[in-house]
Amino acid sequence: MLNKVEEAGASKTTFFELLGGEAKGTENIRKLVEAFYDVMDSDPKAAPIRAMHQTDLTSAREKLFMFLTGWTGGPQLYIERYGHPMLRKRHLPFAIDESARDQWMYCMIKAMHQLAYDELLMKRLAEQLYGVADFMRNQ
Repeated sequence: MLNKVEEAGASKTTFFELLGGEAKGTENIRKLVEAFYDVMDSDPKAAPIRAMHQTDLTSAREKLFMFLTGWTGGPQLYIERYGHPMLRKRHLPFAIDESARDQWMYCMIKAMHQLAYDELLMKRLAEQLYGVADFMRNQ
């Protein structure tokens, strides 16, 4: 996968394609989301951000899966079902500061490590996700 990531820097290859494209992209994003929420649900370092979520994470898992599928360049599942994500507006009821942002990123990076992502892919994906996570800050 490293060569594909290196090529992506100079081309229009999407993260969705790097994660498997039509054949495996949605499956791999589903695995990432499951691992992400499993970390959030079990790691004490993520306890504060976990407390912002409902007890049952089923809906959160599905919405993040749908969002990330489109965000990475795959089918726009979230938009098809819910319309524009309006991420910041949807997250305004929650006090999201630098610590919450960093906990979210911790869970995502730990999930990528658990799934043995290529280091370059993980770095580039984390850089892009950091921008989204930082945009959610409202405190």
